[in-house]
Amino acid sequence: MNQHEARGSRATWALIVTGVAGFMAALDNLVVTTALPSIREDLGGKLSDLEWTVSAYTLTFAVLLMFGAALGDRFGRRRLFVTGLAIFTGASAAGALSSGVTALIAARAVQGVGAAIMMPLALTLLTAAVPAAKRGAALGIFGAVTGLAVASGPLIGGSLTEHLSWHWIFWLNVPIGLLLLPLARLRLTESRAPKARLDIPGTLFVSGGLFGIVYALVTANTDGWTSTPVLAGLIGGAVLLAAFVRHGLRRPDAMLPMRLFKDRAFTGINAASLLMFLGMFGSIFLLSQFFQSVLGYSPTEAGLRMLPWTAMPLLVAPLAGMLSDRIGGRPVVVAGLTLQALGLGLFALTITPDVSYAAQLPALIISGIGMALYFAPAASLVMSSVRPEEQGIASGANNALRELGGSLGVAILGAVFSAQGGYGTPDSFVDGTVPALWIGAGAVALAAVAATLVPRRRARILAAAQPQPQERASVSA
Repeated sequence: MNQHEARGSRATWALIVTGVAGFMAALDNLVVTTALPSIREDLGGKLSDLEWTVSAYTLTFAVLLMFGAALGDRFGRRRLFVTGLAIFTGASAAGALSSGVTALIAARAVQGVGAAIMMPLALTLLTAAVPAAKRGAALGIFGAVTGLAVASGPLIGGSLTEHLSWHWIFWLNVPIGLLLLPLARLRLTESRAPKARLDIPGTLFVSGGLFGIVYALVTANTDGWTSTPVLAGLIGGAVLLAAFVRHGLRRPDAMLPMRLFKDRAFTGINAASLLMFLGMFGSIFLLSQFFQSVLGYSPTEAGLRMLPWTAMPLLVAPLAGMLSDRIGGRPVVVAGLTLQALGLGLFALTITPDVSYAAQLPALIISGIGMALYFAPAASLVMSSVRPEEQGIASGANNALRELGGSLGVAILGAVFSAQGGYGTPDSFVDGTVPALWIGAGAVALAAVAATLVPRRRARILAAAQPQPQERASVSA
């Protein structure tokens, strides 16, 4: 085998290993949602417990994602990728074996730790293995695979729950992970960034702050908004997040340098991403249960009926990508977020205990088209908002904020649902879901407003062609 063939083989194996690992990590964001009624029936637990089966994963994933990338840069990307994959696989087995809801939540949190180490390094390893001329196509395939995982999560989770049991949601990862571990060790090339530094104080600040706030939101309706644990979580979390911001302002090597937010494009697309995932994840969390608990669909039927929403990006995203190349990413993202907000609002106006699926279909389709229009150009807007040497930090920050938005969405919309309704009867479930959906629609509408901060493409190009001296000084500082 000549050198060209060897490199081609290495690139192919890198795409297979990292793509499958990325699929598993992305799948576990939403795979639990259609299994929640079965988990509640089997293990018991309150609404807050169900929220934590989703939020424990997304929260640890979000707050440790940039730290996981830094660990790989420092100690070896392949070595840490294998470590993250092993943690994820072991935690999946622990989740499958859980006999109580507390054990399941703990396993989900450890799964998130493994995904936070594995996911950013998958992209880095793939980028290094693929020749520059084919890198765009490889990254496009990787993005499509992870998008398919998010889209198929509710359907796969529902099918496994109905035909086997909810435990198989987690067992599914185990043989795949065990197969990938030796392949990753043998087929991926080791690399590192010798000067990489670990921002341990920043990681502790952001992890503690976000955990405190999410914990308070999830438990507020159970313990009371003025209870000591809830107030401690809100106040302590806010103090720690303020310390994280101060840390990012003072430390040029911080995990998230705050100077990046001086750029309108970076601030706008990241604020839009956080708010989009807040509204979307929180709404899917409730609607996947509405289809089963109120309308009586099986888990598989619920997953299939959500496909016009969750799978629409697979059909529309390529067209949205071409459209963004032609007219720029900002109008496409703004249009997508506007449609997603309209779709959630239409859901809120439509759902009743006996609503037909036909009546819900327009909201599902509109929401799906909106999601697709957002996803296609969002990544390129993030990457083009910073200099090439900052793209790794920018990508990690955007992914972290998206995961954080999902965690906050489940917590906030779950709190609204619990305050206004509950699981008691179909009517009470709808009473809680409708105001929660309005909150979700409002969050996504704010995301559309935030996206308008992104400069128009022509202005962005002119600005990039004529960098300002003060910008160069801020980078070197």
